[in-house]
Amino acid sequence: WQCVEKYLQPFQLSPETLQEVSARLRKDLLRGLGKHSHHKAPVKMLPTFVRATPDGTEKGDFLALDLGGTNFRVLHVRVEEEAQKVLKMDSQICAIPQEMMLGTGEQLFDHIATCLGDFLESHNLKGQTLPLGFTFSFPCEQLEIDKSILIRWTKGFNCSGVEGKDVVQLLKEAIHRRGDYHIGSVAMVNDTVGTMMSCGYKDQSCEIGMIIGTGTNACYMEEIKNVKRIEGEDGRMCINTEWGGFGDDGCLDDILTEFDVEVDKTSINPGVHIFEKMISGMYLGEIVRLVLVKMTKDKLLFKGQISEALGTRGLFETKFISEIEDGLENAKKILTELGLDWSLVDASVVRLVCDTISSRSAYLCAAALATLVNRIRNNRKLGHLKTTVGVDGTVYRKHPTFSSKLQKAVRLLAPQCDITFLVSEDGSGKGAAMVTAVAQRPAHQSRLLEESDGEDNEEEEEEEGQ
Repeated sequence: WQCVEKYLQPFQLSPETLQEVSARLRKDLLRGLGKHSHHKAPVKMLPTFVRATPDGTEKGDFLALDLGGTNFRVLHVRVEEEAQKVLKMDSQICAIPQEMMLGTGEQLFDHIATCLGDFLESHNLKGQTLPLGFTFSFPCEQLEIDKSILIRWTKGFNCSGVEGKDVVQLLKEAIHRRGDYHIGSVAMVNDTVGTMMSCGYKDQSCEIGMIIGTGTNACYMEEIKNVKRIEGEDGRMCINTEWGGFGDDGCLDDILTEFDVEVDKTSINPGVHIFEKMISGMYLGEIVRLVLVKMTKDKLLFKGQISEALGTRGLFETKFISEIEDGLENAKKILTELGLDWSLVDASVVRLVCDTISSRSAYLCAAALATLVNRIRNNRKLGHLKTTVGVDGTVYRKHPTFSSKLQKAVRLLAPQCDITFLVSEDGSGKGAAMVTAVAQRPAHQSRLLEESDGEDNEEEEEEEGQ
């Protein structure tokens, strides 16, 4: 076991190290919020133009579109003020064929407009003009609640004529080309914001949204006066931190292990999203695989024999970590499926490796979340903050001990904060409708009118220079 410890020690972060990580992120949040420093900031701190969380007065019928992968969803959502409920009335999933993901933007948006039209037709909603929340899970520069410029396609999409353009405009043009239905105002929604908002109706103190799934990211309510690239002193705005990019300037190099460096080198985006690569579901399985390969090469495991599966990148899936930690029987089954000749000691060591790497992920997440809750507390000059975090993502939902480890560590790192965790219900659907509902609120509307006196023109030019 002493020999095993040597491999795992670099993954074991002390409370002092986690405090240090939290302090570094605190500095990076400020860089991202600064008027002149945000261009080069690794943590982007993007304004979302969502200026409030639900207050319980929202009501009505809304449409939601959710495009983030090979399928997209159309939903009809009803917000009931009396029952204080957000109800999914109907939804439909539409496939996006491979060739369309690589075709023209016009084709893609025509397809979306057609599917939306079919949905409205089959649910007798064509006569109504309903507001729409659009969750579009690709990197965007948001310039208004209804104006969002695609920076670049990811996840296998590469439609021509969309990068650098406003996706709301493209959607509206496609609907206009059909001419057989209309939609009301549009709100663009980042999935973390949807996560926060979908919890915000039943718990109005929900002011943070966090996702720990394939990737990781978070948003929180910041004071507008601290968002230096937005005019205005009063009120708050939800900031999409894009914290996956933390460490992209090398500030986490001292806690990276050789295995993290290897995962980064062989990824599709080397040098980018360093924090995410230590935490999220897309990479955890691969980190475990690399550690097991090294231990096997050093004759500590499996009689020194690496099976073909264990030797192949990406074949040790992150879901195996959850299953292995859930029980020794699962561990034996998975090791057998991976073609390994294991002993009971091997199986126990593998469980320890999985536990060490998933624990590190939970603790790093806790350090980042502690930074956000402490920031909100300091912003409001409170001795004690009581707040709620809406959470989503497979790692958080499915791993047997992840959420409890995360919560325990946050309590340690943010002792003056009392945090409630809520698992979000359909952030990209119901949450998107909720963002739209809040944007419809009279107070929100009047504030927007005051602001549209033409003071944000230089703002857009500054963004263009990115």
